[in-house]
Amino acid sequence: MSKRRPTTGTDGRPLPILPPQRDARVWARLVRVMLYTPGFLALLLLKAGEPTAFGITVELLMLSSAAAIVGGLFIGAESEDKGADPSSQTGAWCGALVLELLAVVPFLCAVPPLFHELATSTLLHAKAPDAVNVSLGASELLPMMAILPFMLYQLAGFGTLHFVVPRPVNWVINLGIFGLIVAGYVANREGAYVTERMLSGALILGMGAVVAYGILKLRQMQTDYDLRCPPKEEK
Repeated sequence: MSKRRPTTGTDGRPLPILPPQRDARVWARLVRVMLYTPGFLALLLLKAGEPTAFGITVELLMLSSAAAIVGGLFIGAESEDKGADPSSQTGAWCGALVLELLAVVPFLCAVPPLFHELATSTLLHAKAPDAVNVSLGASELLPMMAILPFMLYQLAGFGTLHFVVPRPVNWVINLGIFGLIVAGYVANREGAYVTERMLSGALILGMGAVVAYGILKLRQMQTDYDLRCPPKEEK
């Protein structure tokens, strides 16, 4: 049974609610997955897709891989041993925030148009002269279903953002993520690639701002917690 953190500081005021301690080894494995998978899919798209229909998909996949490396740096800085400061104490949380918003979100944004390109690739689906043109139809939307468990992860209290911003703000941010991903996909299907870039760019800039705020906020919360609830010295 996990130990509960104190909820009241030495001054009698409520302490900040910090995220639970997380296993950095699990997040390190996720870093490896998010490093290689988007890169492989980007190479597959470049090989089999139609360049004029890429939109911003390749850039999103590359961002996902690059953000995984940065997230790994934060996770590698995690330490709870003697000499740990607020920055190292929040390393795993900050790394998780980077992975959640700058690796997973761009990946989810890129997957639907990526799947459409692969499903309609003339290189992968060479047709015989008398072949019947079979469209996948609504089944092309199946990869977008991955967005739903991500939304549950964020809104049900599993995500790191849940501890950084108030609940209403968390809902607004995640509904904005969902709306911009859907709008970007629709723009891609309509061939409005400039609009797609604007929508996806707004999404990524927003995620970057939220991540920057979240990292600084987590560090400030940890500093406040240690100041008003200093750890007990080991005997």
